[in-house]
Amino acid sequence: MPGPADAHEWVTFDDDDGASWQFDVTFLTSNHGCIYGRGCPGVFTELAPEYEHGCCTYGAHFIDEDDRSSVEAQVARFEPGEWELADRAAEMGGPIHVDDEGAIVTQMIDDACIFLNRPGHPTGAGCALHQAAMARGERPIDWKPDVCWQVPLRYDDHTDDNGHTTHLVREWKRRDWGEGGAEFAWWCTDDPLAFGEDRPVFVSLRDELVEMVGERVYELLVDYIRSRPDGAIVPHPQVRRRRASPDGR
Repeated sequence: MPGPADAHEWVTFDDDDGASWQFDVTFLTSNHGCIYGRGCPGVFTELAPEYEHGCCTYGAHFIDEDDRSSVEAQVARFEPGEWELADRAAEMGGPIHVDDEGAIVTQMIDDACIFLNRPGHPTGAGCALHQAAMARGERPIDWKPDVCWQVPLRYDDHTDDNGHTTHLVREWKRRDWGEGGAEFAWWCTDDPLAFGEDRPVFVSLRDELVEMVGERVYELLVDYIRSRPDGAIVPHPQVRRRRASPDGR
């Protein structure tokens, strides 16, 4: 494909209220998917799939007090045995605290989020909040910190000097983690390993997208995507890389 190796295609439209939306349709139509528990190397400074930390190594930063309160309400619903580190959290004064920089964050235990059930736990390795939601037939996005259910999606908005708001939805890039992201040995939107699902992102992450943008805007997005001929949207750089590599990597 000619042009920059990292080229993405975007669509922009206005909603019924006149706000503008920009979507990275290259990522949203890709077959990216979370591979936690399926060989995810994690976000350490070296590859470490054996720890099964995924992107929970640095815990969660909460957006605001509402985000914190929502998670604390779900924590109160845990049944005995669902959360491996519940007793440790109680000893620390709770699973969430304000750090030295004033940020609201989850407590950390052994280099990972306090909500991460470790390998060998009866419920299996993984986020205790996510597991508890699934066990009840509920949506993980109603249990987890906002950043945890939004990744690998990134939402931003901007209001210009005239008061016009533009909303943007794209992939979560390594740089979105801040300076620490540059030290990751691996990140999921950077590697073909995470681009092997049988559904596009706009389908597999429907609940997350609707939570971000609302049902009507999501419908407009899907209508646009489905109006495009198959193969017409610029494929994701990692999809192109996977297709070009003899071993699929």
